[in-house]
Amino acid sequence: MDATAKALPNSQEYTVSELSSALKRTVEDAYEHVRVRGEISGFRGAHASGHCYFALKDETAKIEAVIWKGVHGRMRFKPQEGLEVIATGKLTTYPGSSKYQIVIEALEPAGVGALMALMEERKKKLAAEGLFDEARKQLLPWLPEVIGVITSPTGAVIRDILHRLEDRFPRHVLVWPVRVQGEGSAEQVAAAIEGFNALEEGGDIPRPDLLIVARGGGSLEDLWSFNEEIVVRAAAGSMIPLISAVGHETDITLIDFAADKRAPTPTAAAEMAVPVRAELAVEISNLARRNFACWQRGQEHRRSELRSAARALPKAQDLLAIPRQRLDRASAHLPRALRANTHIFDRRLSMVSGRLTLNTLKTQIERARDRVARLADSAQRCSQHAIELRRTRLRHSAQMLAALSYKSVLSRGFALVRDESGLPLHHAAQVGSGEHISIEFADGRIDAVAGSHPDAVPKRTKSPPKQAATAKKVQGDLF
Repeated sequence: MDATAKALPNSQEYTVSELSSALKRTVEDAYEHVRVRGEISGFRGAHASGHCYFALKDETAKIEAVIWKGVHGRMRFKPQEGLEVIATGKLTTYPGSSKYQIVIEALEPAGVGALMALMEERKKKLAAEGLFDEARKQLLPWLPEVIGVITSPTGAVIRDILHRLEDRFPRHVLVWPVRVQGEGSAEQVAAAIEGFNALEEGGDIPRPDLLIVARGGGSLEDLWSFNEEIVVRAAAGSMIPLISAVGHETDITLIDFAADKRAPTPTAAAEMAVPVRAELAVEISNLARRNFACWQRGQEHRRSELRSAARALPKAQDLLAIPRQRLDRASAHLPRALRANTHIFDRRLSMVSGRLTLNTLKTQIERARDRVARLADSAQRCSQHAIELRRTRLRHSAQMLAALSYKSVLSRGFALVRDESGLPLHHAAQVGSGEHISIEFADGRIDAVAGSHPDAVPKRTKSPPKQAATAKKVQGDLF
């Protein structure tokens, strides 16, 4: 028998849990903190719990990785599928599946190439959403009253901007201090843009007419905060025109594409924001001089035209000579023309008066009288005919009324019985014993008191009857 096999029964025995714990301690003690470079594989976003699970791989190997929820929320760079990164964390094991894994505490892109690839991919994504469209760009105000500057309060950038504004055209400047690099800087820049936009018109703090987001030069990693989606979306959604002045002229960040205007440097942003006051004063003076010179030339031109027109006009005597001759000729012919006109009208009057004789007037008057008499006779006949028609209709209506009246029935020996209220009674059962009734005949009406009969109803309770009129005779019991 092999000696090694004989020795095995004497070696220490471990349970599976003990062995897993021992391996876990060994791995964690040996690799407490490591930096691993690899490509993210299998990342599908954060789990429902908020933790992230994926793998880091290279050409020949792969290691499982996990980022806890709290660490993931504080990370500046978020994991992304296919991104080459450098992960810092500690190595441990997962006893449930006999695997070792790295618990990542920090994550950064592996070199400028990875950052550029991530930036390019993010640029395509945001451009597809329309955040970089030229149609979204706003025009900068020509001379803003208030300028909001979002930058670090301690750097040289804010001093350069204020100095340049003071030289060109002093304006009211509001500074929103933010971190421009490192953890939380992107959130602060986005919050500053949104904060300026949230200010109300006419409030205690004046709302800026223009915003400048500025930072000095630096590496791609230093400027990365201005490539974050939260900053780009805040710049694109700003209702206040915004100038991006991040880095030097050669530095490009994604906020440059979302801003309304990009400045190569913070100083250039101040130059874009306001014109030069001295140059404006000189330009205004030049325009005033040019305007006065143009006015003078116009006045002189109008004077020359007036003098030329005055020389071309004829004299008043020449203009009035011919009308005067016509007036003299007309005044010479006027007496003879008046006499001739008078003779013409006299002849016409004689002709008309000759036709107007007394017999003619009498004849016309007689004709008018005959016409009036005929019209009056015709009107009288029409009136009589109309009256006769209405009389005939009235007689017909009276005959019909007499035929339909109940009085014609009374004339044939019938009578109409009414109760005290004057309503007609149709049945004997409607009359109570001792009730006052009235009976109408063809020749008059009498009052009576009803007696008892087999179908009579009891006498109704009512107020004492009124005293019968003494002029009418009260008849006794009819029944």
